[in-house]
Amino acid sequence: MSILKQANKFVNLLPDWPWTYAAREPITNYNPARDISERDEAKETVYSLYRYNAQTLEERRSTKDTDCLIHTQADGVTWINIDGLKKNEVEHICAHFEIHSLLVEDILSVGQRAKTDEIGNVIFCLLPMLYYNEGTGVIESEQVSIVLGKNFVLSFQEDPERDVFDPVRERLRLNNAKLRGNTADYLCYSLMDVIVDSYFSVIEKLSDRIERLEDALLLKKDKGSLPKISILRREIMLLRRSIMPVRDLVGAIVRSENDVLEERNEKYFKDVLDHITQANEYVENHREMLMNLQDLSMSQINTRLNEVMKVFTLLATLMAPATVIGGIFGMNFDIIPMAHHPLGFYLTVAIMLVIPLVMLLWFRRKGWF
Repeated sequence: MSILKQANKFVNLLPDWPWTYAAREPITNYNPARDISERDEAKETVYSLYRYNAQTLEERRSTKDTDCLIHTQADGVTWINIDGLKKNEVEHICAHFEIHSLLVEDILSVGQRAKTDEIGNVIFCLLPMLYYNEGTGVIESEQVSIVLGKNFVLSFQEDPERDVFDPVRERLRLNNAKLRGNTADYLCYSLMDVIVDSYFSVIEKLSDRIERLEDALLLKKDKGSLPKISILRREIMLLRRSIMPVRDLVGAIVRSENDVLEERNEKYFKDVLDHITQANEYVENHREMLMNLQDLSMSQINTRLNEVMKVFTLLATLMAPATVIGGIFGMNFDIIPMAHHPLGFYLTVAIMLVIPLVMLLWFRRKGWF
């Protein structure tokens, strides 16, 4: 009992999570028949250019796509990160790097499933970048496209305000960093690795919410849990739909024999594959836990209903003798026992009280309540 009391105090001290019913991601947000011109173009596009090798690093930021139309260097790697997409500028850059029009269409599309393609001398990867909104409790998704070519990497992001690539940028600025002395496919691995690792932060947030809800259910502190379970199941479903195809994406890269992939870097992509496999297992575990919580909530609702019905049944049973006696003595007959006795009324009331009391003691002895 003391452990339950301590847990109860702990749950009461923690802040409540937001339970937003309106701000949710749509379940279906991809329609191949939708014209890509319908997408909302960014108000401003920021281009970040990194040209580096083991000895030098050139870093540049611009809002003009023409500043990125440079030739790649044979003795190093060029990384161009585009924050905020505009159709004309994306097509201009892709044409400069000879990227197929089908890949351009995928970059400009909205809500696509994670995928990888090999067309020509480039490898194209499309995967979601996930964020957890602390204010609404909703998982927000951003589509990220990565194009890996010989000595260059292009990354396209929809949201110019945020990303998870800062650790990669910090490593690039270190002179003795392993990233600086490696090839373009290692940079591609680094970008995919930080994206996949960021999934675990989102999973941890959902895990905390599920555990809080489980504690509240076990301590019977939350009677309106079914709507909350429904919200969490929706978030888990969207998370599962987002990250499950990423495993196939990374697996396809591991099996690829494209010339832009160095054999020595294959082990790094296998490490990403291990991480995304583990992330999928966590999501499946959380999905099963939510199903168990739903069963537990329904069981508690049925238990409370049974307890209420038991109380009503007990009250009706205890009142039955008084009802019968009152009905008998209330009949319109001339001859009624103790009708004219001076203590008749009091004896009748006493019998009405004693019989339910005896029944109550007997029920208690039987353990029926």
